[in-house]
Amino acid sequence: MSADQPPIIRASLGKRIWNFPLTRIFMGILVLAGTATFGQLILVGISKLIFTSKEIPYAWKTYGFAVMTFLVILSYLFYVRKIEKRLPVELSRQRAWQEAGIGCVIGFGLMSAITFILWMLGYYQVMAVNGWAVLLLPFFGAVFTGFFEEFLFRGIIFRIINNSLGSWLALMLSALIFGFAHAANPNATLYSSCAIALEAGILLSAGYLFTRRLWMVIGLHFAWNFTLAGIFGIVVSGVKVDGLLQAKLEGPPLLTGGDFGAETSIITVVICLLTGIYFIWKARQRGHFTRPYWRREKIF
Repeated sequence: MSADQPPIIRASLGKRIWNFPLTRIFMGILVLAGTATFGQLILVGISKLIFTSKEIPYAWKTYGFAVMTFLVILSYLFYVRKIEKRLPVELSRQRAWQEAGIGCVIGFGLMSAITFILWMLGYYQVMAVNGWAVLLLPFFGAVFTGFFEEFLFRGIIFRIINNSLGSWLALMLSALIFGFAHAANPNATLYSSCAIALEAGILLSAGYLFTRRLWMVIGLHFAWNFTLAGIFGIVVSGVKVDGLLQAKLEGPPLLTGGDFGAETSIITVVICLLTGIYFIWKARQRGHFTRPYWRREKIF
C-alpha cells in the first residue's frame, strides 16, 4: 500500500450482518407481514366486539381493507427510513399519478383482453349484473393487495436481490418466490404456482425494473385483481369475490385455469409473459439492468 493511499476501514461484524441482503429481506418481511397480521387481528377483535352476528357487514370489510392499506404504507416507509436509513426514492411523488395510471391501463387492458378471448371461445358467460355497490369490496381489496404485495415482493425482495445479485437473477428468484407464495391459496397446485411466477412474477418485476419505481406496478397489480374479480366476476388466485358481473367460466382447465381462476389459463401465461419480456427489453434499453456484485468494477 502506498503512503498516500488511505487505510481501508472495514465495518464491524455486527454491521455487516445487519447490512447483509438476506438480513434486510428478513427484516422487511417481518415489518410488513407483522404489521398486516397485527392489524388484521385488531380489526377482527374489534368486529367481534361490535357485531353480534357471525357475518361481518360488507361495509366493515371494505373499511378494514382501507385501514390495512394505510398501515402497510406506514410500515414500508418505517422500514425504508429507520432500517435501511434512506429516502424512499421508489415512491417519489414525481410522475406518481401518471405511472400508476399507466399501470392501471395495462392491467385493465391485459385482463380485459384475456376475458374477451375466453368469451370468444365460449368459455366465459355472463349470467347477471349486480349493483354498483358490489364494486367497493373488490376495489379496496385490490388496493390493499397492490400496495402490500408490491412493497414486499418488488420494493423489498426484488430490489435487494437486484442490488446484490444483479437483475437477471433477481427476475428469476423473485418470480419464483412470488409464484410459490401463492401455493397456500385455495385450489393451488404446482402448475398454478409456476404460472403465477411466469406471468405475474416476471411481468411485475420487469415493470419495476423498467421504471425503477413502484407506482406503475402497484397500479398494474391493482387493476389486474380488480378487473378480474371486481368487474368480470372471475376467481382470482383461487379466491372468489362477488363482482359487477355474475359470470361462469367453464371449459378445459388448460384454457380456463380451472378452480384457481383465469390466471392459470395458458392464454394468460402467454400474453402476460410476452408483456413481461417486452418490459425487460425496454428496461435493458434504458440501462436499468444491474450487474451482480462480482462483476462490478472495484474502486481501491
